[in-house]
Amino acid sequence: MSNQLLSPFPLLLIIITFLCFPTAFAQSPALPPQPPATQSPAQPPQVPATQSPPPTALAPQVPLVQSPPAQLAPGPAPPGPPNITAILEKAGHFSTYIRLLKATQIDNQIYKLLNDSSQSLTVFAPSDNAFGNLTTGTLNSFSDEQKVQLVKFHVIPSFLSVPAFQTVSNPLSTQAGSTVQYPMNVTTAGNLVNISTGIVNTTVTGTVYSDNQLAVYQVDRVLLPLSFFVAISPAPAPSKPEKKAPSPAGEQSATSTDTSVQASSAMPATHHRALNVAVCFAGFLIAALCLCL
Repeated sequence: MSNQLLSPFPLLLIIITFLCFPTAFAQSPALPPQPPATQSPAQPPQVPATQSPPPTALAPQVPLVQSPPAQLAPGPAPPGPPNITAILEKAGHFSTYIRLLKATQIDNQIYKLLNDSSQSLTVFAPSDNAFGNLTTGTLNSFSDEQKVQLVKFHVIPSFLSVPAFQTVSNPLSTQAGSTVQYPMNVTTAGNLVNISTGIVNTTVTGTVYSDNQLAVYQVDRVLLPLSFFVAISPAPAPSKPEKKAPSPAGEQSATSTDTSVQASSAMPATHHRALNVAVCFAGFLIAALCLCL
């Protein structure tokens, strides 16, 4: 019958099962949606592997492209001769003198001279203020040859330390040439070094550089050579030594010699006169005889 009540026994069995096994009816929590799996690219068909010999020790693999061998860092270059323009540029306030050195190419000559280890130099470098103290137009009034000589006049062909100035011989020889046309005298008073050219008197105001081969000293006046402003005649040639006066004995011998010479020269004249008289007398006699006959 459809209206018939269920039997209490099956219902009781269901309740007991529910109470004894509650986890059996618990639902697991819902998992988050998983992203669709990406398909891996198609793999090439596998070739059945052939049986390989037993593995042996593998040699280290060498890359196809060899990297260049590591280069050692270069060592310091051997020191060269000092560069006069670089020294003055580093010191500063010598721009005018640097321009003169380059324009006359004396800087290259100094570099070549110092490249010979046996050569040493001393340079008196005028500062920019020294050139500024010149009368306006003085430097431009010099010819190119005079500018070369002007720069050389500031270069001494030997190394002179400050104490060495006390023992130098005046006049100093310079690269300009003759000490007659380019005289330079140096005097000292303690550590003070005075320079005189006959036109300019100045002092050494500081040491710019010194390395036992090259010494560079600052001067606050341009060393103007005397020959640029005064005509200097060349030195006279050495005169011949005068003959010594003869001694009295020599005078007597010379007098007797002169007398004998005069006598010898007078004797032929007397002889000639006597001969002429005799000839005349003989001629007179001959004429008289002729008349008598």
